[in-house]
Amino acid sequence: MRIAISGATGMIGQKLSAFLLAQGHQIGVITRRSSYHQAQTSVIVWDPALNYIENEQLEAFDVIIHLAGASIGEYWTTEYKKEILESRVLSTRLLCKTISKLKAKPKLLISASAIGYYGNHAPQEILDEDSTAGEGFLADVCRQWEAETLAAEQADIRVIRMRLGVVLSKTGGAIAKMWTPFHLGLGGILGNGRQMMSWVSLDEIPYVVDHLIKNDKISGAVNVVSPQAVSNAQFTKILGQVMHRLTVLPVPGFVIKLLFGEMGQNLLLEGAHVVPRCLQESGYQFRFADLKEALKCLI
Repeated sequence: MRIAISGATGMIGQKLSAFLLAQGHQIGVITRRSSYHQAQTSVIVWDPALNYIENEQLEAFDVIIHLAGASIGEYWTTEYKKEILESRVLSTRLLCKTISKLKAKPKLLISASAIGYYGNHAPQEILDEDSTAGEGFLADVCRQWEAETLAAEQADIRVIRMRLGVVLSKTGGAIAKMWTPFHLGLGGILGNGRQMMSWVSLDEIPYVVDHLIKNDKISGAVNVVSPQAVSNAQFTKILGQVMHRLTVLPVPGFVIKLLFGEMGQNLLLEGAHVVPRCLQESGYQFRFADLKEALKCLI
């Protein structure tokens, strides 16, 4: 198949591109860098901030995978929050309006979103794809982000809104930031430790995407999380066991808020118990369902 990917140079994009190339697919990279070069890939140049894209280069792709967006793991100033929102909304708007007008439209758009859509919830509340949007900055970003895919749906393109959980990887995301403190024996529970972590292994994501491409009955929101969510306290204990380190130094909530501000509150002290109902009902078999085994793969 011919598959175009935005955000192909990011943590998830690199893993997914390598996987799809290994399967024999032709990959097009949607990028702002006209000088970008990677073996076996073509380049589609865009600049969402300028509302520019080489639309003719998108003709005749079978699948578009949209992963681009500013990292949410940086300190949230007012300006950076604007960048987080606009990097997702403007890019999705441009991409969806463009592909909806192509002569040879893609059969499928997989657009990244996040379980931040659901907001913060108590541990006993279990959320699936039918759960309503939550409150707060991240929920609002996800709601606006996903709304921009409507143009593609109206053009009879199958659309999947891929709501990603906390991605387990040493190369980026929350776990990469936690790795060094834990390695030094400075890891511990965050806040009260009761907040839920709905996670997914980075290595799982390409298999999920492959499943979504091949199952043409799947559309709409899809939670990409392991079926075994854990509390922060459970996660801390298991990560300590895997790394053979003590986890006896809890980090009080006020310290996290002092160091990381609103970002720390949202990403580290809040959470939700999200389940992958759509994937399970469609017959997907998780390869990295157990947290301990998934973390061992990172060592």
